[in-house]
Amino acid sequence: MVSTHEIELYASAAVVFASGRPLLTALSGTRREERSPVQILSAIWGRKPWVTAVAMVTMLVLIGLQYTVPGLSDHLTRQPGALQDGQWWRMFTALLIQSSGLVQIVVNVAALAVAGPVAEWVLGPVRWLLVFFGSGVVANVVSEEGWSRHGGGCSVAICGLVGALAAACLLRADRIGPEPVENRRRIRQLGLAIPAAGVFLCAIRNNHGAGLLTGCALGLVIAAAWPGSLRLDSATARRDRNPGSEVLAVR
Repeated sequence: MVSTHEIELYASAAVVFASGRPLLTALSGTRREERSPVQILSAIWGRKPWVTAVAMVTMLVLIGLQYTVPGLSDHLTRQPGALQDGQWWRMFTALLIQSSGLVQIVVNVAALAVAGPVAEWVLGPVRWLLVFFGSGVVANVVSEEGWSRHGGGCSVAICGLVGALAAACLLRADRIGPEPVENRRRIRQLGLAIPAAGVFLCAIRNNHGAGLLTGCALGLVIAAAWPGSLRLDSATARRDRNPGSEVLAVR
């Protein structure tokens, strides 16, 4: 029987996915008429997101180990009183252990496979790591304070990546696509839905909201401090592969 905690996890994932999916699709580097799941995955992984690939391999290896090495999860996930006992490493390692079973594994692997490459393309590998672990650690610290004191999973960090993309697009929407006026309006509408979802999740003391809003804050800092580092024109990758082609990022 599905527990209340699991229902809350899946509901929060649905909230973030619903608000973030259009934005991720817009930044995938695909034409509007070429946005089947296979085409989107082909486009974003064609950019060779090596940091995302390493994170996914690490996560999959640990998933295998947590089911074969007795007690491994208990040593790496969040535990009540862990920070008070000086076990700070759990705030990091809990991001790589999926503690809620098969559905969580499938959802998180799928989400990372989509959000990870898009965020790595836009933010760059170093800032991807900053946002992923920064958002995840903040969410885990908040969880230790009573929101969700036991468990683990990378979904809070993935929420951070989506939040950073939303914030970057809110500040730099004029750089997306060849029709800046139309694209700016559309992207900002998509971007505003994501922090709104974060506020809602925080209001119900869901740790995904903490990850989402932390990602938004980091995204704002990155967009303000290093605007030239953002690769927001998703058409760039397609035009690099197909010189002369015209791609509209968002319609």
